[in-house]
Amino acid sequence: MLCELKVENLALIESLHLHFDQEEGGGLVVMTGETGAGKSIMLRAIHLLMGGRAQADWIRNGADQCVVEALFVVNANHQDLLQALQESGFGDETSVILKRVLTSSGKSRLYVNGSLATAKMVSLLADNLLNVASQHDHQQLLQPALHLDFLDALGEHWEERAQVATVFGQWQQKKNELVLLRQQERDKEQRRDFLQYQLAEIQQIGPVVGEDEDLAAERKRLKSADALIALSQRVYRFFSTTLVDGLFEVRRDMEQVVQLDAQVEGLTAEITAYSYQAEDFVSQLRSYKDSLEHNPARLEQVNERLNGLHHLKRKYGETLEAVLAYAAAAESELQLIDNMDKNMSELEAVVAGLEQELLRQVAALSAKRRQTAGQVTKAMAAELASLAFSHSGFEIRFQGHEQVQEQGIERVRNNGWDRVEFFFSANPGEAARPLAKVASGGELSRLMLAFKCLLAKKDMVETVIFDEVDAGIGGEAAEAVARKIQELATHHQVFCVTHLPQIAARGNTHFRVAKQMEQGRTVSSFSLLAHEQRVDELARMLAGDSVSAQTRAWAQELLAKGKSGQAGQKEKGNVCPR
Repeated sequence: MLCELKVENLALIESLHLHFDQEEGGGLVVMTGETGAGKSIMLRAIHLLMGGRAQADWIRNGADQCVVEALFVVNANHQDLLQALQESGFGDETSVILKRVLTSSGKSRLYVNGSLATAKMVSLLADNLLNVASQHDHQQLLQPALHLDFLDALGEHWEERAQVATVFGQWQQKKNELVLLRQQERDKEQRRDFLQYQLAEIQQIGPVVGEDEDLAAERKRLKSADALIALSQRVYRFFSTTLVDGLFEVRRDMEQVVQLDAQVEGLTAEITAYSYQAEDFVSQLRSYKDSLEHNPARLEQVNERLNGLHHLKRKYGETLEAVLAYAAAAESELQLIDNMDKNMSELEAVVAGLEQELLRQVAALSAKRRQTAGQVTKAMAAELASLAFSHSGFEIRFQGHEQVQEQGIERVRNNGWDRVEFFFSANPGEAARPLAKVASGGELSRLMLAFKCLLAKKDMVETVIFDEVDAGIGGEAAEAVARKIQELATHHQVFCVTHLPQIAARGNTHFRVAKQMEQGRTVSSFSLLAHEQRVDELARMLAGDSVSAQTRAWAQELLAKGKSGQAGQKEKGNVCPR
């Protein structure tokens, strides 16, 4: 349940700190005020806390940032939420603090229990903490495509539906693989011939990694053979005659010098070693010189080999490594083609097995949905009766159900094969027609409230927020809606932004939202009303500026009726910390 809400610099709110103390109040918190006073700002704050998209112009003019913070106390039985908090590193306490900081530059940060969090993480947590129903939500009832979601939510079929979606995805994937394999099977002979030709072409040339680089270097030598022969011969003649003969005389003279002066023994040894090394150079130069030849035939062979390798690289890869990898892949594909019949039989068996499992799960889900539809129809009749629809008719119809079953797998989607639509009749004697064609705005509001009440009794969300869901309602219907919201507050914490005095009178806690000028600027304020102030507010809601003693008496009567309704409320399990 929501225990505290702090808002700073959001729209017309400069600073706001609200406490929702369950021990002092009850389950229904109402907020009233003139149109435009700022009641919707609280909903905007909740939107931010739920990870919704933010806009920089929501920040109060002149402020650098706005901050929204809320304290929730989680029911100890809500193990899924507590486990999600712990696994996400947000602690294992039953107190949860959500915080959103929005800067004027458009940057936004979210925190859970003081730790940074992503919008997706916060959204998942918030979905388990509170549920917001706005005056626009009833438009969902006008979309038959969403009716199946309502039914699955009421029947708690999401787990079975997720299983169907998983098997459907597996079946679709394997079916697509089978379609592709069958297409390949039709073209396999042509593909086999093509791959064999390519593989033979690569194997005929037989490339070796690095061979192209070696051949390029050899071609360069062969093309430069005349120049290399001339240069190497000139260097060889110099080394083998002039240099070696001179070094021989130097070595002989130094041997005589060292006999006369031992101090040059080291130098003599180095010169002797150098002269012998020069003789080694002569031997190496001779071998290199003799290896050189003008060989046009070999040059032609090298060019031909290089052309063949370049041809492979143009067709199968930029390098010889890529060419060989392509050859290996072609061999693997040829092996697959050889095994295609076996693989196709195995894949057909897998697809058939998944198809049978999918049909089994879809049929089981459909049976549960039909059972749920009957239960929901009865439950909705009771809910609608309590909302001044005593003679209405509500039906959940399965569109073409038998035909869908006959067509089988072809009509299955990831949510099953059921197509449902809500039918409604507001007046006795009239046949039920598609809800989207017959329900008025006020009727849709009450229908959505009935759905919300049914859902609230099933889920673990403790806080429900209604934002002017009373639009288009008056008279007896308004009183019925007020009773229904008060009934919902017996097992949930309920916030209701309302213009109806019948609903406002039934609140355990009543805040009035007002706009005033402070230092030349407009500011919205939230005031917790005492009994007499509530009488004044209800009288204003009843008569506007024409409040009379009779109006105040009526307001007091509404408050008394509201308190009598509160007497039957159950004790809550959670208590907000003080």
